[in-house]
Amino acid sequence: MKQALLVLSDGMVFDCQSFGAETESIGEVVFNTSMSGYQEILTDASYKGQFVVMTYPQIGNYGINTIDSESSGGPKPSGFIVKECSKNYSNWRADKSLSEYLIQYGIPAVEGLDTRALVRHLRDYGSQMGIISTIDLDPVSLHKKVKQHKGINDIDLVDVVTTKKKYCWNEGLIRIDSADTNNKIDENINQLHVVVYDYGVKYNILRHLSNCGFKITVVPANTQAEAILELEPDGIFLSNGPGNPETIKYGAENVRQLIGKKPIFGICMGHQILGLALNARVYKLKFGHHGGNHPVLDKTTGKIEITSQNHNYCVDISSLGGAFELTHKNLYDGTEEGMKHVELPIFSVQYHPEAGPGPNDSIYLFNRFRDMINNN
Repeated sequence: MKQALLVLSDGMVFDCQSFGAETESIGEVVFNTSMSGYQEILTDASYKGQFVVMTYPQIGNYGINTIDSESSGGPKPSGFIVKECSKNYSNWRADKSLSEYLIQYGIPAVEGLDTRALVRHLRDYGSQMGIISTIDLDPVSLHKKVKQHKGINDIDLVDVVTTKKKYCWNEGLIRIDSADTNNKIDENINQLHVVVYDYGVKYNILRHLSNCGFKITVVPANTQAEAILELEPDGIFLSNGPGNPETIKYGAENVRQLIGKKPIFGICMGHQILGLALNARVYKLKFGHHGGNHPVLDKTTGKIEITSQNHNYCVDISSLGGAFELTHKNLYDGTEEGMKHVELPIFSVQYHPEAGPGPNDSIYLFNRFRDMINNN
């Protein structure tokens, strides 16, 4: 294996070995606490511009398949960091190794470092920019490069990952316990029409919406509000996506014009853009929430659900002046995870009820969206 270096912007250096593409890349370093689901994580567009550190020590043992990706076009992170990458994989659905997959798409990946030490460092000092290189092995040179990088907070990453043209979606959830791989939904069954703003939407969100009874039209992130209303939707969905929501000025402006016109449901970036559309304060978390084991309290039912999460920013619901009420709360750090309008048919959550990967405790929210549309 080829030697590689990971250097953080604060000067911390990790010696490691490459198992991905032999190249050099800069990204924001975050950690994910999921034990499995690395293919879904790698293809989640919300990780665009970041390095993902997996806390589970061995990754890659079931390979990569053609079905479980959450977006098209291969991996979205700028780099991948693990304790140990499994050289052998075993799964009846797999067709290549994790290493082969990352090399195919030119993504650098490293192993052999103490990921526990790296994660503790990020928890203590916060997420920060880092550089991975198999080309330049001089720590001083690499530190200079990463310090000169302006970071990703001011980059519109949504514009990079959003669809370039409108399309329809009619695929439901995948059943891996069946020989029938056809998951198309009969278009005559789904009557309610939902328009999805694609800020980096995950396929599993679309699958859940489809299974829930929606006919789906996906549109680019910069689609004007007037064009949305011309599609005559029964509801509007705001998707997940990467980066700082404050760089998506057009997103907040378009959503602002749609408030009160149609029922709205937002997830992750969609939740943040909804908040910004209503002039809420949005702030960055120290190291974000990334993983499949975050406990969240649903204040409307009193139940605790284990959730999948992937975000670096949080909406201060109290800054909305009483127009919204808190519906979900993170039990790790007390941050706000969901809100609903006190009068209008609008609600949103910060976490990922669609899983992919993660638990299915929160899929009821898609039914809640359907019921909200039917009642309005």
